[in-house]
Parts: sequence; structure tokens; C-alpha cells
Amino acid sequence: MTSLGPTDAGTEQIRVLLVDDQELIRTGLRRILRVRDGFDIVGECADGSEVLAGIAEHRPDIVVMDLRMRNIDGITATTMVQSLREPPPVLVLTTFDDDVLLSRVLRAGAAGFILKDSPAEALIWAVRAVVRDGAFLDPAVTERVLQGFRRAGREQVPVAPELTDRESDVLRLIARGQTNTEIASTLGISSVTVKSHVNHIFTKLDLRDRAAAIVYAFDHGLVVAEYD
Repeated sequence: MTSLGPTDAGTEQIRVLLVDDQELIRTGLRRILRVRDGFDIVGECADGSEVLAGIAEHRPDIVVMDLRMRNIDGITATTMVQSLREPPPVLVLTTFDDDVLLSRVLRAGAAGFILKDSPAEALIWAVRAVVRDGAFLDPAVTERVLQGFRRAGREQVPVAPELTDRESDVLRLIARGQTNTEIASTLGISSVTVKSHVNHIFTKLDLRDRAAAIVYAFDHGLVVAEYD
């Protein structure tokens, strides 16, 4: 595990822990998530086995982690992170053909995923979205991940009856990866109202965050793939 020195860009920066077994990938991530854009790469791990120690040492706001690694992969490492009392969100880096694994890593507790070959601006947006809103799903593979949930064979059960129709609508849009602002625009309501609905959903369904809400929506048939 590599420790990087603190920056002098202030306390508002997003503290990032990078986890990837390829030095070339980590170098590229460092060049994208720059200090001048509001990021502080506080540490790096070359394998999933180093993640817990890295979190304990650096207290990151987010973990950006590769899905496929030689020893401890991203799914196992994400499960390990979720065992912590206050786990930071995990944004998974993936390739286009990992959609089945992505459904598994979401169940393990990841806050979202983004393709490795995405533009730099997309990665910056994804990291900020996870820290701000708690989830990000790369639209390039989201529908295929939905397919993975459908094929998992898990029996769908009715949505909790205590949810109102509006709360169910909000939950569907969360599962589509929309932010609170986007949900407000879609439903024609204020962002404050959306935030209230989100809080009610989390409380009623005993969900820890938006990623857990996404998995709940998939499992309960609120969101389905648009093609077979």
C-alpha cells in the first residue's frame, strides 16, 4: 500500500483511496483526479487485501476500486469494506463485459460503477456523485446489469406496502441512477421534497444508502431491463 502526502488545497477536497493491481491504471487515475479539481489521493492499494488497512490509515471519503484483481477481487474487498462500522462508499472500476459481476458487487454494497474507458470528465462526475448522492451507475452498462439481477433467479416480493405511490416513484428513479435534482425535474417537484421522500424510503425500508435502495428496487421488480 502506498501512502501519499497531504495536499495544501484545503479541507473541502474529496479524499480518495485508489485500489487497483495495475500501477499504470493508478497513475492514470491520479492524473484525472487532480488537486486542482478538488481531489486528494490520500493512498493507493495494489490489492483488495490492503483495503481495510488503507481505510483505517487514510480515512477516505470514497474508495475507487478495480473489480478484477489477482488476489482479493473487488467483490470480496467491497464486502470487507461493508463490515466496517462506518464504511466509505465504493465506486467500482469495470470493463464492458463485467455486467454479471456488477450485479454481485452491488449486492456486496458498492455505491456504483463506471467503465474503465470512460472519459476523464465522467470519472470526475461519478466520484463526486457518489460522495454527494451516494450512488452512480454508468448508463453504458446499467441495462445489462439489470439483466444480471433478473437472471439471478431471486424471487421477487411485493414492494413494502408502507411506501406511498410517490415514494415508489422516487425509488424507481433512484434505481435508474438519477440524482435528487434529476428526480425533482422528472417528477415536477422540489429537490427538498425529493430529499424528504428519500429519507422516508430509507427509514421505512431500513436501507443504509442509495446503493442499498437500488438493490432493493431490483429485487422487488421496480426496475426491469428494457430488452431481453
